[in-house]
Amino acid sequence: MNKAVTEADLREQICLIGQLMHRNQYIDGASGNISARLAPDRILATPSGLAKGFMTPDQLIVVNMEGERVDTPTPANEGLRPTSELVMHLECYRQRDDVLGVVHAHPPTAVALTIAGYDFSQILIPEMVISLGIVPTIPYLPPASPGSRETIAATIRQHDAILLADHGSLTVACHVWDAYLRLESLEHTAKIVYLVHGLGGAKGGLHPDQVENLLAIREKLGLLRPGDRERFLAAAKGGHSDR
Repeated sequence: MNKAVTEADLREQICLIGQLMHRNQYIDGASGNISARLAPDRILATPSGLAKGFMTPDQLIVVNMEGERVDTPTPANEGLRPTSELVMHLECYRQRDDVLGVVHAHPPTAVALTIAGYDFSQILIPEMVISLGIVPTIPYLPPASPGSRETIAATIRQHDAILLADHGSLTVACHVWDAYLRLESLEHTAKIVYLVHGLGGAKGGLHPDQVENLLAIREKLGLLRPGDRERFLAAAKGGHSDR
């Protein structure tokens, strides 16, 4: 499914992503999960209980769409098992055929803003339109709970990045590497928002006309999601003040 990318390539890339997530402090300890679609019913995923910054390619496991292991265990991964948070990943793949990579992390600034009740719909910088999209915050529920699955299913159909209140983030893309880059964009945006509020708050977001121009770029890049234009323009009209 990841065109021109072999399973061996994906294993290496997932381990690199784990290292970057750890280095950039998007995760700590054994937290976070990364996955990539190998085939319509086969997912390559990080196992439970491993520090993602120190994994090796042969420790990753292959599961089906029910979350069951379907690979042949090796000495490196025979004692490992899928994480319960894999449920979130699988739901993303079920809802969108275009999603070939999913990253779940705990970016500290973005999570802190959800705890503070910040609404990420205000459009402050161009990147929020072009590459990131509207980022909704959904209530946190245990990953394996039916409520969590239903909420993610309804949300991920229209968004490439979502925040789980008080907990973490979920980013998706047509390649696992791009899902990681979207995580970087999310936390970078959150840091800017945090600094803006420390300086007294935003004086209004981007003008609707500016947002229209940015949406044209987003569409040209093939990133426009169903309903994006309506959501963005509604947010721009609600958050902009002339200055």
